[in-house]
Amino acid sequence: MKVVVVESPAKAKTINKYLGRDYEVLASFGHIRDLPAKDGSVDPEADFAMIWEVEDRGAKRVSEIARAVKGAEKLILATDPDREGEAISWHVIEALTARKALKGIPVERVTFNAITKASVDAAMKKPRQIDQALVDAYLARRALDYLVGFNLSPVLWRKLPGARSAGRVQSVALRLVVEREMEIERFKPREYWSIIATLVTEAGGVFEARLVGADGKRIQRLDVGNAEEAAAFKRDLELATFQVASIEAKPAKRHPQPPFTTSTLQQEASRKLGMAPAQTMRVAQRLYEGVDVGGETVGIITYMRTDGVDMAPEAIQDARQVIGREFGDAYVPGAPRKYTVKAKNAQEAHEAVRPTDMGRLPKHVARHLEPEQAKLYDLIWTRTIASQMESAELERTTVEVSANVGPRRIDLRATGQVVKFDGFLALYQEGKDDEEDEDAKRLPAMKAGDALKRERIASTQHFTEPPPRYSEASLVKRMEELGIGRPSTYAAVLQTLRDREYVRIEKKRLQPEDKGRLVTGFLESFFKRYVEYDFTASLEEQLDRVSNAEIDWRSVLRDFWRDFSAAIGGTKELRVAEVLEALNGLLGPHIFPEKADGGDPRACPTCGAGQLSLKLGKFGAFIGCSNYPECKYTRQLSASGVEGEGDGSSAEGGQPGVRVLGDDPATGLPVTLRDGRFGPFVQLGEASAEKGAEKPKRSSLPKGMTPGSVTLEIALRLLSLPREVAKHPETGEPILANLGRFGPYVQHGKTYANLGKDDDVLEIGANRAIDLIVAKEQGGGRGRPSSDPGRTLGQHPDGAALVVKAGKYGPYVSDGSVNATLPKTMAAESLTLEQAIDLVNAKRASGGGKKPVRKTASRARAPAKKAEAGEAKKPAVRKTAAKTAAKATATKAAAKPAAAKKATAKTKAG
Repeated sequence: MKVVVVESPAKAKTINKYLGRDYEVLASFGHIRDLPAKDGSVDPEADFAMIWEVEDRGAKRVSEIARAVKGAEKLILATDPDREGEAISWHVIEALTARKALKGIPVERVTFNAITKASVDAAMKKPRQIDQALVDAYLARRALDYLVGFNLSPVLWRKLPGARSAGRVQSVALRLVVEREMEIERFKPREYWSIIATLVTEAGGVFEARLVGADGKRIQRLDVGNAEEAAAFKRDLELATFQVASIEAKPAKRHPQPPFTTSTLQQEASRKLGMAPAQTMRVAQRLYEGVDVGGETVGIITYMRTDGVDMAPEAIQDARQVIGREFGDAYVPGAPRKYTVKAKNAQEAHEAVRPTDMGRLPKHVARHLEPEQAKLYDLIWTRTIASQMESAELERTTVEVSANVGPRRIDLRATGQVVKFDGFLALYQEGKDDEEDEDAKRLPAMKAGDALKRERIASTQHFTEPPPRYSEASLVKRMEELGIGRPSTYAAVLQTLRDREYVRIEKKRLQPEDKGRLVTGFLESFFKRYVEYDFTASLEEQLDRVSNAEIDWRSVLRDFWRDFSAAIGGTKELRVAEVLEALNGLLGPHIFPEKADGGDPRACPTCGAGQLSLKLGKFGAFIGCSNYPECKYTRQLSASGVEGEGDGSSAEGGQPGVRVLGDDPATGLPVTLRDGRFGPFVQLGEASAEKGAEKPKRSSLPKGMTPGSVTLEIALRLLSLPREVAKHPETGEPILANLGRFGPYVQHGKTYANLGKDDDVLEIGANRAIDLIVAKEQGGGRGRPSSDPGRTLGQHPDGAALVVKAGKYGPYVSDGSVNATLPKTMAAESLTLEQAIDLVNAKRASGGGKKPVRKTASRARAPAKKAEAGEAKKPAVRKTAAKTAAKATATKAAAKPAAAKKATAKTKAG
């Protein structure tokens, strides 16, 4: 028996079918070891010795593998063909060696770029040893990320309360988002006018020509800067005679884009499918590991973590055959297209992301795939086939038009484009992030010297626009251009920024939160070198050199640590006041915007004598007056939380972070948005210091609602809760919608039903509210009756039915004896049978499952014995209570050191 180790159960299942009964394929479930989340896991004093820990889950995997290799003929490590896959295989060998489980058993390493029978069989015939250079590059990267996270994050916590963490690549990506936002804020619109003439040819053809010159001078887009200039040009053109001065038609070609790399796949899936990079990689992983296509489990795309754009010769030949069959011979170029990597530091250049079988058309496999899988496969197949198609042939025409009015000549220009042969455009056209698509219009037939008739002259006012905020796709593209991080890490980096609440996504664009601005400002002020783009890119180049066995990985760490540790040490004496003043200067345009009257933007609007400054409070950062406590002016960090809604200030000063939204029309009382201990809330009026005075009405914000999106109208609707939504169909009593401690809910008498994630407490209608209440009264939760059996997916290999259900803590899948909670990244609606089997198997392997409870005769008789005992039991009860109290006291005494220990263990490396 030969033992094969791969990463995932899905991959193991697919490969096991290919290899047959002489092989046992096991999954490591990713890494089996990791650096403990505590100080000292990487020790610079011991030449960067690293302490690896096998956690409970990993220990079970190691035990399974150790059991399997006992007496086995060979151990074959078949993890993914990249640096991370090499590291997983290395960890397996290290863990088995530590347990003395190998005992002379030969170990081989194989890699394959696609999970198909042919690829796996070919790989098994070409085994090799672990590539230590790739492992060293992994160790260097892991140590760098640990050293930055575990040394820089504590500095943030001490000097900048409210900050969560800092990371080597994460912080640089955040800087990109913050700098773009600051660029937008500094932008000053500039007025300009466009002059367009609609002209008619002698044959009646209509086209548009744009003003490009006058009196022998060229006119650029922004040169006509006001209404007076535009009116003068329009007046002259309305009196002018028009003639075709010249026509130039040039042939042009447009070539297809190369097949996908990890980065370009993430970008295009974001543009065309609206999929976040993390989502794209999850779906691609499933397509790579294997899906059931017509009774055959096979990987239908190649490995999806790659910088390479080349394809295997046989894949190119297959693509050319498909093109000829589906589009015709005219669409097959004379010679196969060859692409090269443009990135200067591309690493691990495997094949591009492509279908494993070019003849597997999207329309043929769509019915076997989940909707997201089908869409992504279609995108990959289309891009791959288009990359080998003939170029599109175009004709670009430029018409120069002269307008003569008296002695004055004004020049106009019209451009057009004709597609003579569509080529690859018949199948695919790459999306764009921010540029507008310029679909050039086709021009009517005309020749030089032809007279033209004026139909109308239009002058239009425009204003220049700031650069657009980054989308996830455009940020990934920019990071790749700068050489920051690696495409395989981009999805995780973007997710971390969102999880840390450093950025938010609005209208598919990344906007920095104030917390993210502060972190970036702090790092630029005191750790500038480590968030510089060139420095981060050069570090990536050094890691690539390590993976090519050109330099020693420890020498990279020594050079980095020498300067980085000195920078960390330099912050020990740094006072919080120095940090705040540095941030005041760096973030000044954002937190102290210029005043319309030209006054000092940092002058306190309440006392007039104090200077506004960034301050740190219990609930985070805010702006306060330097004359505190005499002057208690405070406001939120952002100068204005909602555009056009006041200055967000509070002269009352009771609590930092107060924004005035306006006055309640009914009572005349001020409505404010405030930061509270348990999050932001809205309040009507002010609290009175008088004893026994009624507290002002308040309402927390529903989950998902950001403080910046709260307007006076929304606040008043929140303060109006609870609101009557409907009448109960049987009792006629009102059903109310309200916000509670555990979120939004509807209520009928003493029956409460939580709202679903897609329900809005301010918008929920009568029918939905009634459904939720009736379902709860019938014994269900969250609008689902208890008798609802869930959605049956199919049978587990052991014969049990697998059902996905909605649970108290989220959706889960059950086979009747094991309940496996679905990860947050997996939707219950799209859960497949294969995924359900993997989840249940993993839960069972980790020791999860229901244990039957046996009722004994003594347990059944317990109530009767209690009744007979009567008063005699009371002393025993008191004794038990005393014991419980003593135990609780002891537990409290130990809580503080235990909590401190737990907090240290949970510290993350960013």
